[in-house]
Amino acid sequence: MNTINKKEFQILSLLAAEKGPVSQRQLSLRSGLSLGTVNKVVRELLERHLMGEMGISSEGLAALEPYRVRRAVFIAAGFGSRLAPVTLDIPKPLISVKGKRLIDGLLDAVLAAGIRDIVIVRGYKAEAFDQLLDKYPMIRFVENPGYAEANNILSALCVKDLLSNAYIFDADLLLHKPALIAPYHYESNFLGIYTARTDDWCFPVKNGYILEERRGGLDCYQVIGISYWSEEDGKKLAEDLPAVAEMPGGKEYYWEQVPMAVLKEKYRVAIRPCLAEDIQEIDTFSELKALDPSYENYGGEA
Repeated sequence: MNTINKKEFQILSLLAAEKGPVSQRQLSLRSGLSLGTVNKVVRELLERHLMGEMGISSEGLAALEPYRVRRAVFIAAGFGSRLAPVTLDIPKPLISVKGKRLIDGLLDAVLAAGIRDIVIVRGYKAEAFDQLLDKYPMIRFVENPGYAEANNILSALCVKDLLSNAYIFDADLLLHKPALIAPYHYESNFLGIYTARTDDWCFPVKNGYILEERRGGLDCYQVIGISYWSEEDGKKLAEDLPAVAEMPGGKEYYWEQVPMAVLKEKYRVAIRPCLAEDIQEIDTFSELKALDPSYENYGGEA
């Protein structure tokens, strides 16, 4: 098997997404690597037959295969209480914005990336999620009967053995850029939006890797609930999630605090930057009404 380094992975994964030749200048712009670096990497890939003049070769695709995302896991058991009164009737991921359910944008992007093993952890109004099966019959549901008793660490515990080579999604994000959901990843990573200052959950970062998750910071990345976990890190999560949940107060943690805060020294997680216009979380009913005026009189409100 051809082993590839991170720069080679960046170029090969970009080529795999294209249907025809891509110039080295385009590769430089899309990868963020200098043109000189791209020229060198391309020469090496050509010498190793991982690409040809027309793009990635079959050998190159085989070299990418160990980095393929195998599964998408959605954490969708919570109340979504900040979006009441809408969530009194339906779980937040199933809320429609301009005629499309929030979770549909994520599911469509997952399928477009070639990922068909899809697991949804559900709890609050669990039966409402059955409606998804008409459009997405491949979905598997996992029940979290303790969703009302603890934070979302219990949802992650329900699928702790399914987190290797897997995306973990917050199921209530409004995705504007489907290409964020890529079919390959080189290493564990977490999506984030750069901000000069925030009072929200954020990641301070050094040399492209997350130092920790904390609330509030300067020159950091706002946490966006989409992450990828490598085979090795997924196995660690299978051990560490139950260990932390059993600590005093452990069930009050968000699941990502296990690798990103409580046991951060055990994990090396890259930041995957995106832009505020790429994706957003709808935090309040007021934000929902601003996005979709059809909610203006929802529930009889004036």
